[in-house]
Amino acid sequence: MRPTPRPYAVVLASLLALLLVSCAPGANPLAHTAGASPPAGFLLGLWHGLIVWVTFFVSLFDGSVSVYEVHNNGWSYNLGFVIGAACLHGGGGAAARRRRRR
Repeated sequence: MRPTPRPYAVVLASLLALLLVSCAPGANPLAHTAGASPPAGFLLGLWHGLIVWVTFFVSLFDGSVSVYEVHNNGWSYNLGFVIGAACLHGGGGAAARRRRRR
């Protein structure tokens, strides 16, 4: 017999999922207008890298959501995106460490 989840755990998980989905980047409608907001920089790239899987999942069902912000300032956004994605996936550090012999 499986234990039933506690109500507050279900509410907390639902709120966390809603928070993550609401932060997904999408198309910037102001990108092609005069006086538009500045392009996405390092910090937004870092954030978009951290939420890449949530954004990818949402983009499967909503065509207006994209994984990568095309209105960015170049290498600094890309660097932030890669660092954010690497932090999420462990960064490859586990492959670099030595294995203990038994």
